[in-house]
Amino acid sequence: MAHSATPSVESNDLIKEDHKETTQTSSLVVSFGEMLIDFVPTVGGVSLAEAPAFKKSPGGAPANVAVGISRLGGSSAFIGKVGADEFGYMLADILKQNNVDTSGMRFDSNARTALAFVTLRSDGEREFLFFRNPSADMLLHESELDIDLLKKARIFHYGSISLIDDPCKSAHIAAMRIAKSSGCILSYDPNLRLALWPSAEAARNGIMSIWDQADVIKISEEEITFLTGGDDPYDDDVVLKKLFHRNLKLLIVTEGSKGCRYYTKEFRGRVGGVKVKPVDTTGAGDAFVSGFLYSIASDPSIFQNEKSLRKALYFANVCGAITVTERGAIPSLPTKEAVLQFLLEAAVI
Repeated sequence: MAHSATPSVESNDLIKEDHKETTQTSSLVVSFGEMLIDFVPTVGGVSLAEAPAFKKSPGGAPANVAVGISRLGGSSAFIGKVGADEFGYMLADILKQNNVDTSGMRFDSNARTALAFVTLRSDGEREFLFFRNPSADMLLHESELDIDLLKKARIFHYGSISLIDDPCKSAHIAAMRIAKSSGCILSYDPNLRLALWPSAEAARNGIMSIWDQADVIKISEEEITFLTGGDDPYDDDVVLKKLFHRNLKLLIVTEGSKGCRYYTKEFRGRVGGVKVKPVDTTGAGDAFVSGFLYSIASDPSIFQNEKSLRKALYFANVCGAITVTERGAIPSLPTKEAVLQFLLEAAVI
C-alpha cells in the first residue's frame, strides 16, 4: 500500500495501546437505515453511459458502518428493510458473514431492494443514480422495529435518507425516541444525497428536523455549506453558531484526506489526515464513522478527554484512508489488524 504519513503522537499511542485493548469487548452499536446494492463500473473515470460493465457491491451508509465496526472487532447490529428478493437475501448474508446482528432486519415481498449505480470519476469522487420507487428500505414501519435490540444498544447510529418518506420516517423517529430513553448515545451522519430528496429545501429541512437530538454529529465541508445556505465551512464561528447545539457532546467536520476538525463544549481542534493514493472514495466517510464509533463504544469517556478524543479521531482517519485504496464500500472496510499494520508502517517511514 503506497502511503506517506508523518507518525503523530496519536498514531504512536495507538500502536503502544493495542495489546491492552485486545481483551476488551466493545458495547453494541445499532445502525438504522438503508442497505442496498451499489453497481460500480469495472473501470474508473467514465460516465454511466460509457461504462462497459458494472460490478455489484453491497452498500448503504448505515449498513457500511455496522460492518465497519464489526470488522474492527466491535459489536454491531443493523435495523432496516430490504426486498424479499435475491439481492435482499444476499445483503442479509453479507451482514451475517461479517458478524453483524441482523435480528432487526425485515424483508418486504411487495418492494425491491434498492439499487444505486455509482460512477467513479478520474479523481476518485463518485456520482449516484438511484433506483428507489419505492424501494423496500423506505417501507419499514414503526411496528416492525426490534425494540429489545434498540434498548440493548450503547450507541444508536443513523443518517438522513430514512427521513425522506413515511413510513420509514416515522419508524426512524420512534427508534430514536426508544434509544434515547434507554440511555443511548445518538450518532448522526446526515450523509446528504440531494438526488433522493424532492428539493434542496426539503433536504435541508429534513436533515435539520432531528439535528438538536443528536449527541454526536459528523458532517463534511460540503454539507456545512449546504446546511448553512452557502457559508464558509472553514469558519469556526459558522460551525459553532449555526450547527453546534447545547445537547451536543461532539461535532466532527471531515475534510477528506486532510483529516478532521472537532468541536465540544470544552475544546476544539484538528487532527491531520493520512495521505494515500485514492482508488475509490465510496465508503470512506462510513469507515471513518465506524472507526470513531468503535472507539466511543469501547470508552464513552472519550468525550471528556481531549487526548483520547484525538487518538480516536486519528484512528478513524486511518480507517477512512485505508478504505479509499480499494473499490467498493463494504469490501474495502479495514480490520483492526489492517489499521494497526498501517500505523506501524507509517511509524517506520
